[in-house]
Amino acid sequence: MKHLPLAAFALVLALVAPAHAEDAKKAHANAAAKHAEAKPPETKPAAKDKKTPAKPPAAEAAKPSEPVQLTNPAAPAEPPKPPSREEAIKRADAFFNASPVMTADFVQIGADGKRSEGKLHVQRAGRVRFEYAQPATMEVVADGAQVAVRDRKLNTQDLYFINQTPLKFLMKEKIDLEKDVTVQDVQTDDAGVTIFIEDKATFGGTSHLKLIFDPKTFKLKQWQVKDPQGYETLITLFNIDQTKTPDAALFKINK
Repeated sequence: MKHLPLAAFALVLALVAPAHAEDAKKAHANAAAKHAEAKPPETKPAAKDKKTPAKPPAAEAAKPSEPVQLTNPAAPAEPPKPPSREEAIKRADAFFNASPVMTADFVQIGADGKRSEGKLHVQRAGRVRFEYAQPATMEVVADGAQVAVRDRKLNTQDLYFINQTPLKFLMKEKIDLEKDVTVQDVQTDDAGVTIFIEDKATFGGTSHLKLIFDPKTFKLKQWQVKDPQGYETLITLFNIDQTKTPDAALFKINK
């Protein structure tokens, strides 16, 4: 049996379809007439006194409800006000005087951009140790009277009086920034609360310090020292602990 070409197959469909449609139309008319003869007469429903309201169109029924407008929306919370100069200095003194001891991890960025890190130990009055991790070879130790700057690699040690160093804010038994140093300014920004200090009694001339505190807890986050020669050193503190008493041997200076 040969297959009809596609064009011929389409032509057959076009001729046969009207004939089938006419036959189906006649059959449907005969069936409708028979159904009409067998259907009982329709009874009209009793008239109602009131008309039933027409149902809303489907489109209106499916219409989403509009959002409810709040008449009195809550006002946004105001940011906390920055502390005044007096309040900032008072809270800084309170942090230093809260405990005579402190340990913390630190990261130091020197004037040359070199990064070093280590452990800070403080026990007032006057005992401080900066213990630098390798590969750094330096140590800074204060025993209550003097400060020793050591170089483990070169085996050298330089001694200074505590009052000649810009570390007074860590060393006195009771710290009062307004009396111990000159507070030049207090500023608050995203970095924290910064207290600007000038100290004219350091070795070699005047030093400038920035003490940066967390605005919420008022823990000391950073300090930056600018020495009389203009070199700047930044110290950042982590994991501050004001409960652990350091070993007294950490503050011994071998002379």
